[in-house]
Amino acid sequence: MRKIKKYGMLLLILLLIVPLAACRPQQRPEGPEEQPQVQEDGPPIPEAISQGEGQEPRLTVHIVETGENKEMDFEEYLPGVLAGEMKNDWPEEALQAQAILARTFVMQFVTEMGGSKYEGAHVSTDIEEAQAWNEEEINERIIEAVNATRGQVAVHNNEYIKAWFHAHAAGQTAMAVEGLGLDDEDPPYIHSVESPDSKEAPEDDVNWSETFTKAEIIQAVQTTGQDPGDFNSIEIIETGSSGRAYKLQIGNATVVAPAFRLALDSTRMKSNQLEGISVEGDQVTISGRGYGHGVGMSQWGAYQMAQDGKDAEEIVKHYFKDIEIIKLWE
Repeated sequence: MRKIKKYGMLLLILLLIVPLAACRPQQRPEGPEEQPQVQEDGPPIPEAISQGEGQEPRLTVHIVETGENKEMDFEEYLPGVLAGEMKNDWPEEALQAQAILARTFVMQFVTEMGGSKYEGAHVSTDIEEAQAWNEEEINERIIEAVNATRGQVAVHNNEYIKAWFHAHAAGQTAMAVEGLGLDDEDPPYIHSVESPDSKEAPEDDVNWSETFTKAEIIQAVQTTGQDPGDFNSIEIIETGSSGRAYKLQIGNATVVAPAFRLALDSTRMKSNQLEGISVEGDQVTISGRGYGHGVGMSQWGAYQMAQDGKDAEEIVKHYFKDIEIIKLWE
């Protein structure tokens, strides 16, 4: 009888303990977060740089600063790009988002273009062709961001996206046609979305004003194949969905604003989110908000989202819709 009572008490205790244990919240295992696995059904790695399925590609990079072609592994090339495109002391998740887009840019570039305009190279450090490059600014944060996203790219319908980005969206990103003046339709993964651009951005990127001579304006218009003649005003005659100027009337010429901005000087006319244009004598003053074409990821938006606790994938997916982040190599 004593044994029966003893076993009965043990059974009662177990019946009480098990349900309580089941009600406790599960603890996350300590250690590094699980990394994405290589996705074998992703878009093909371009044959020109492929080292085999699931293997890190190898690039020949034209270094414009020295004029040489240099062979390097893909992930060896990327830190210089990341250091050239984003400040190396920025939040880690913003750096990782930029790394994903930088990697995607190269894969899409080689897939579509086949290689660089520089003979024998797959890509270059020429910012007019590809991305910025600054080996001197590489630090541990840059290297960690590259390593944390190793092999990761952004795709839509199993194709590499055009990984556009810019400095400051002035609160709203642009569609590709209005921001870049594309002849084609907007890609399905591009949308105009609110951007939480950080208040820490430089004031002259947030609100800017620049004065040009009439001669500078006329020369910029002429590069688009038109001649404006003399003019006393510049009018915005068409805007895009984000409010950016898309077409301008300058004297006798009707110009597409993105092409005009590039011809004039995109570091002085910082965006097409225009606030005012005045012509007084020989002087033309243009003022606006934000910095860059406005398409894709805003870097100052990524900065703020990272500060707010968003991870790299959340940042990229905020600026590009209906995409996946996949891993192509270990």
